[in-house]
Amino acid sequence: MHRKAGTTGTIGTTSFFPSKNLGCYGDGGALYTNDPGLAKKIRSIANHGMKIKYHHDDIGVNSRLDTIQAAILNVKLKYLDQFNGERSKAAGFYDEAFSGCSSIITPVRSTYSTHIFHQYTVRIKDGRRDELRKYLADKKIPSMVYYPGPLHSQEAYRYLGYGENDFPVTEELCREVLSLPMHPDLEQDQLDHISINVLEFFNKT
Repeated sequence: MHRKAGTTGTIGTTSFFPSKNLGCYGDGGALYTNDPGLAKKIRSIANHGMKIKYHHDDIGVNSRLDTIQAAILNVKLKYLDQFNGERSKAAGFYDEAFSGCSSIITPVRSTYSTHIFHQYTVRIKDGRRDELRKYLADKKIPSMVYYPGPLHSQEAYRYLGYGENDFPVTEELCREVLSLPMHPDLEQDQLDHISINVLEFFNKT
């Protein structure tokens, strides 16, 4: 069965942050449900708890998607499959370019789903992630770490009592992950430049 992410439960969510596969030009997001009662409740909560103007049936928030963002998304939605295809193509190039480098672990593509590569995140072995990131920055190649600190180490969750090494796999990944440039408009010369410099780092050092 081929189903889109966000359609398998009672409620699905998505972000329309500008860097997402389907992004607006500001902040935005959506909830999906096929339950009419829940849909009505969600619409009320997203509109200050109002079903009728100035009559508050629920405690709500202002989560209305403004019309400019909605118009942008409406146009971009038509091209979403194309955008995802371009991301997948770029990811395939990276996969091939890095396949012979033992210091890089590339993303796994599942046999039962389709990866649409919001990010292209590799793992850099031997504790060299930050060194590589600085090398790329010196070459004016952007990269990001998603995310540098695990949730259980964040101040907001310290009350749960977790400490170092309670989640060793999570902590290892936070030390290794690095996201390389990924968007549907990457040109071949850009992909070449990025991959050549990544490999050059390991060949030089």
